[in-house]
Amino acid sequence: MGAGGMDGGVRGGRASLRVPLNDLSAHFRSLASEIEGAMRRVLDRGWYVLGPEVEAFEAEFAAYCHTQYCVGVASGTDALELALRALRVGPGDQVATVANAGMYSTVAITMVGAEPVYVDIDPVLMTRDPRALQAALTCRTRAVIVTHLYGQMADMPAILDVASAAGVPVVEDCAQAHGARLHGRPAGSWGTAGCFSFYPTKNLGALGDGGAVVTSSAPLAGRVRLLRQYGWAPKYYAAVGGGRNSRLDELQAAVLRVELPHLDVWNEQRRRIADAYGRAFKSLELVLPAEHGSDYVAHLYVVRSPARDRIRAALAESGVGTDIHYPVPDHEQRVVGERLTSNWSLPNTERSCREVLSLPCYPEMRAEALGAVISAVESALRR
Repeated sequence: MGAGGMDGGVRGGRASLRVPLNDLSAHFRSLASEIEGAMRRVLDRGWYVLGPEVEAFEAEFAAYCHTQYCVGVASGTDALELALRALRVGPGDQVATVANAGMYSTVAITMVGAEPVYVDIDPVLMTRDPRALQAALTCRTRAVIVTHLYGQMADMPAILDVASAAGVPVVEDCAQAHGARLHGRPAGSWGTAGCFSFYPTKNLGALGDGGAVVTSSAPLAGRVRLLRQYGWAPKYYAAVGGGRNSRLDELQAAVLRVELPHLDVWNEQRRRIADAYGRAFKSLELVLPAEHGSDYVAHLYVVRSPARDRIRAALAESGVGTDIHYPVPDHEQRVVGERLTSNWSLPNTERSCREVLSLPCYPEMRAEALGAVISAVESALRR
């Protein structure tokens, strides 16, 4: 349901309107005329793949991320895979990652033939625990993937201290952290490479799939550019192996160029919603996200409770959309477990997957909808 249908109040402690987890129709409708103009520009030009819109977006997004280069690709998962390939990670190598982030890094690692090594998470931030990372590094570790989860940046200074001491490059998974800043530095600018998804639900989302790798390493950016298009240099002459078809198209780049100037405002609107939830829920029996600053862009507002499934069912009855990000840790996925050579002890990861619940949190969320969610949660906790 679009935001235009979100009118009314709260009656009898129960939501009197339906609140979706997200409202993409309202999100894109707010920029409809600008987006239509950008798409018309592409159609009139007649250039649809790797043209001037992609080049312009790459320059603009690199500047936004405080990096020297940006390479547009077809998805966030492709960004991770191609970043690993550009770092020459391959069969026999290990890549340290987390298991509570929806399989994306695991898929990228296995696509290059490497082995994922799972590191437990910080129980408060739910991002990688830097202390656990030290013990996970081996002589076979060729990269560390750090996922900034739910819009919360990980403890990058501590993680980089550990990885740098071991001589291992760090790849940031920034798919949920567009615009987040830690000590003034944007997500994506801390590691050797930063990988972004522009899936429509992201803080910076296209009208379909898309992704990018940002970096300040000219050799790394150059290799990713070759790998995203069959390894060609020049066209039809493969200069490197492992290339594939992974290109950000012109229409998506044009849409992203329209949206990028609005990203910081949207993130602030998300933070305000998260703050309102925090104030309303502070006395409830819920584990709430940590107190946040600019290192949090509220991609998802995630609470935790051992009674997660009961609460979710009650919210559904009240018309409140929710989701679970993510219900199964990677190392417990059957297709992953069959390939692993180690048994992992990840108590914080496993507990989080049993307890996490995502509530509606998007820039166009109206006060009435916010109040309805708060009322429904309070009612669910009283049951």
